[in-house]
Amino acid sequence: MAQEEHVYSDDEVRQRLAGPLQHWYLEDGWLRRKYRTEGWKGTLMVVNTVGHLAEAAWHHPDLTVSYAFVIVKLKTHTAKGITDKDFALATKIEDVVQWQPGHEDGPLEGTPTGDPRFRYIKYDAPDPA
Repeated sequence: MAQEEHVYSDDEVRQRLAGPLQHWYLEDGWLRRKYRTEGWKGTLMVVNTVGHLAEAAWHHPDLTVSYAFVIVKLKTHTAKGITDKDFALATKIEDVVQWQPGHEDGPLEGTPTGDPRFRYIKYDAPDPA
């Protein structure tokens, strides 16, 4: 018998959205995030990334896809609300889509920033630390 999942109240959801999930928001019972892109190529890259992560997690979001943005909506349908599964997948999506190798130590440079031909996603501004 499956264990019942905790469904978070709206207040609990808003509290959990601080920090790493600060760009996600609660609307109409869904966790939502809008990723802005530089055009169709970037939009497809975000959609494919979210699709891979969701399938691997076996937890599937609703997506709204347009030329220069993707909206991701998460809710656990079987629980009829937002659960730990939604926060976990939102965190993984955020980590991968917002990853910028050029901003960390390591051999990967990241995409060139000076040439608009190579831009594909509009990254969030880094948090002031």
